Amino acid sequence: MPLLSYQQVRPWARAIRESVKLRRMPPWFAERASLHFDNDSSLTPEEISAIDQWASSGAPAGDPAAAPEAIAWPQGWSLPRVDHAVSMPRAIPIPAREELDYQWMIIPLHFADDRWVTAAEIRPGARDAVHHIVAYIREPDSDWLRGKPTGEAFTHPGVTTSDILALYTPGTGPMHLPAGMAKLIPAGSDLVLQFHYTPTGRATSDRSTVGLTFAATPPEKRVLTLQMGSVDFRIPPHASNHRVAVSGTLPGDALLLSLLPHMHLRGKAFDFEIVEAGGRVETLLRVAPFHFYWQLNYRLATPRLLRQGTRLRFTAWYDNSANNPLNPDPDAEVRYGEQSREEMMVGFFDVAVDPGFDKRRFFSSRPGAPASIP
Repeated sequence: MPLLSYQQVRPWARAIRESVKLRRMPPWFAERASLHFDNDSSLTPEEISAIDQWASSGAPAGDPAAAPEAIAWPQGWSLPRVDHAVSMPRAIPIPAREELDYQWMIIPLHFADDRWVTAAEIRPGARDAVHHIVAYIREPDSDWLRGKPTGEAFTHPGVTTSDILALYTPGTGPMHLPAGMAKLIPAGSDLVLQFHYTPTGRATSDRSTVGLTFAATPPEKRVLTLQMGSVDFRIPPHASNHRVAVSGTLPGDALLLSLLPHMHLRGKAFDFEIVEAGGRVETLLRVAPFHFYWQLNYRLATPRLLRQGTRLRFTAWYDNSANNPLNPDPDAEVRYGEQSREEMMVGFFDVAVDPGFDKRRFFSSRPGAPASIP
């Protein structure tokens, strides 16, 4: 429901009070962390008490003269400034019930010069049917997807190490980087979009748009999106706390900017940890409970320096029991797969490095660096 005016909010006062007191809203699932996050939407006890008292006293409107002025955002965007928008050339049809493989589309950008992107937002065209969208940067010298048509949907693209520009999941806001940092779209690059659709029982179509904000000058740091995960796991039937873990070391110094866990319907909790040489473990972030419908990106309030050789461990827990209300089939043995009835285990994290480093150079900066963090 829209909550843009008092008239829209008033009928929901009791439901708002209940959701706030139970901490279901605003959505925030950081159970513990050694870090602080600038997008922490959780409410203080005083804020919760104020909403409780407001709803209990009949949800009065207050003084209209004290209402804040409306913010004039660009039409349809959450970003305060959009310098360039890229739309799908044609819509992708989404059936009412049929299960879809991931859909992919290549969109040429036709940038004659390098572009440094400080913010990006993916705006779904069929928000109710979009589970997630990932925008990749295919650089002009990449062989990935050569021979595939542009502007048309296709499936099964193969594996890529191309950098991620931005992604959309429910609850994740636009990509907005700290001052002096940006992502690079080299001249001649294409945008490659990955779509995960979940049919809703009503046939529709999606034509999503990506909005970009450019830096006025080259940045001090280049931002790369890295990931670490597993495709080799089996979750037994009825297992209520199944563990899957991966680890790897950073090949060079980097500033950690954000953390985003990704699982599906059986996801229960996710840990991002540093394992020190002596065995001490620092929990950077524990997300519990993990919520399939609110897959948040946890953005650090202050970037954290990770030195070369830092060992990262990501651990996911899954609930495949009948006690999980989202579980589609507790009797199934669950393996890796793209569909929501299957499972994934991925931890994404943004890092800032020197502007001259791309992924290839970052991972070749130390001989023998493991491939577990692509």
